Amino acid sequence: MPFINVKTSAELTEEKIEKIKNELGQTITLFPGKTEAWLMVNIEQGCKLYFKGNDNKNTAFVDVAVLGSTSKSDCEKVTGSVCEILERLAGVPSDRTYVKFEDCDKWGYNGFMF
Repeated sequence: MPFINVKTSAELTEEKIEKIKNELGQTITLFPGKTEAWLMVNIEQGCKLYFKGNDNKNTAFVDVAVLGSTSKSDCEKVTGSVCEILERLAGVPSDRTYVKFEDCDKWGYNGFMF
C-alpha cells in the first residue's frame, strides 16, 4: 500500500509525467514486498516552492508513505532513485529535492483495514 506524492515547481509535459510515474513504479520495488500493483502516485507540477530562501531553481518535495516499516538502507536507495528520476526527467537538482518517508501501521482500502 505505498503512496508517492510529488510536488515540484517544474512545469512538466504529460509525457514527462507519465515517465516519472512509470519510473516511480519501478522505484517502489526497492522496498521488499512492494510493487506497482498497489502503488498510488500523485504528481503536482508548477508548485510555488521555496528552498534556501529562493525559488530560482526547480525544487521538489516527495512524500513516500508505506504500509509497514522500512529500513534506512531501503529508504536511501529510494531517495537516490527519486532524486535521479526528478533530476533527469523534471530538471530538479538533487540538492533541491527533499524526500520524506512515513511508515504506516493503519491503512484503509475498499471499506476495510489492512
